[in-house]
Amino acid sequence: MLRFTLHYGIHFIVPFFIAFVFFKEKRSRVLLILLAGILIDVDHVLADPIFDPERCSIGFHLLHQYWAIAVYFVLLFFKKTSIFGIALLLHILADTVDCLLM
Repeated sequence: MLRFTLHYGIHFIVPFFIAFVFFKEKRSRVLLILLAGILIDVDHVLADPIFDPERCSIGFHLLHQYWAIAVYFVLLFFKKTSIFGIALLLHILADTVDCLLM
């Protein structure tokens, strides 16, 4: 239950906190982008089975590879892409916590 709560809490509750505390002027737009970070899970359709609750996504799925995580980190340093970088790294954080609690 802790694993489930932390994983999905990071995916769906932390974005609200970030948007409402740090981006008050444009919180709706930022919130939508942060929540859209979950879309990188589209790479799960390339796996067999598509969903395996005992599989660690980090390093396994295409958009969860270490090279991709490095790209997400670089996005933080550019004003036009920093919110996307935060969204994608937040997703990676949620999946990393999930892996650590397996």
